[in-house]
Amino acid sequence: MHPARSVATVECWRTGATSIVSRQALSTLAAPEHRKGTEMLAQFEMSIPLVAAPMSGGPTTPAMVSAATRAGALGMLAAGYKTVEAIEGEIKAVRAEGIPFGINVFAPNPVPVDPQRYRAYAAIVQADADRFGVTLPPQPIEDNDGFDEKIELLLDDPVPMVSFTFGIPPRDVIAALRRVRSVVVQTVTTADEAAQAHDAGVDMLAVQAADAGGHSATLSPLRPVTPVPIVDLVKQVVATVPLPVIATGGLATPGAVAEVIRAGAAAAAVGTVLLRATESGASATHQAALANPAYTETVLTRAFTGRPARGLRNAFIDAHEAEAPTGYPAIHHLTSPLRKAAAAAGKPDFVHLWAGTGFRHAAVEPATDILRRLASDL
Repeated sequence: MHPARSVATVECWRTGATSIVSRQALSTLAAPEHRKGTEMLAQFEMSIPLVAAPMSGGPTTPAMVSAATRAGALGMLAAGYKTVEAIEGEIKAVRAEGIPFGINVFAPNPVPVDPQRYRAYAAIVQADADRFGVTLPPQPIEDNDGFDEKIELLLDDPVPMVSFTFGIPPRDVIAALRRVRSVVVQTVTTADEAAQAHDAGVDMLAVQAADAGGHSATLSPLRPVTPVPIVDLVKQVVATVPLPVIATGGLATPGAVAEVIRAGAAAAAVGTVLLRATESGASATHQAALANPAYTETVLTRAFTGRPARGLRNAFIDAHEAEAPTGYPAIHHLTSPLRKAAAAAGKPDFVHLWAGTGFRHAAVEPATDILRRLASDL
């Protein structure tokens, strides 16, 4: 948290400051729990109720976080798949600008892979990897993405907002983060998950619909992802728990953003629409595929990571979806060398082209312009 503004920023919602949140958000969020949400968004000095969603694996950069703030939105760093040292560097870069920001962390919710199925799948996928001269891990790698070390960092060097995906962290972790004045956000995909997060003591919810690009945040990755429209999902969650909601999943137009705000969300988070932004760290191969007419649809797949994720349908998914075992993070680690090599070689059919259903709206322009346009109907 930037030392010159940490207390004032965090205390803003407690003193009832709401003047910088959009008029539509103020008029929509009339219930007490939603007024609190408006106040909590005000603490981040947002003039528009938009969040640049954290996208792990490279797309989210400190420059994108800064651009979101310039637009009047909130930027979120992505801690997933990064070392603690890399995260420290990104936090330092953003904090140097004296702006509010958040960070997303993968909370452990492992799905161990069956060793025999892993080895069988590895043998199949190795044939693809041979095209690029890379060798895949022969044995499953099961880890927790450095969760404990990342939490230790965020307790020693607090940031204004910490969100979690994949699992709900232990209650003592949530309580500890709140004690250092971080707002704690849990990503959920159903009203039942929202109730679990509320019981665990979080401050806010990021409510993710099945249209979202990248991994589903489902707490039950062995179950099929239910395709509930984001507006309906927001209404279900708002009716279930008294927590502010950030809506996400397939939001790529001003009208879609306005609709979730009217449904009761305190803010909307967007990711796919920022993948081709000037500040995006997505690979050139990924960015080009989003505009390539050869890619016409997105699908949910386990083929790349062993956990449901939405991306552009490509040859790898078509070839391997039926035989891919469930198992995260082992399958992620299995295919990672192949995906990196294919991206570097400009071969999109072997890359996880994560994208939400609104991918055609992704354009090459500054993130500030994209976010301001998305707020134009508010």
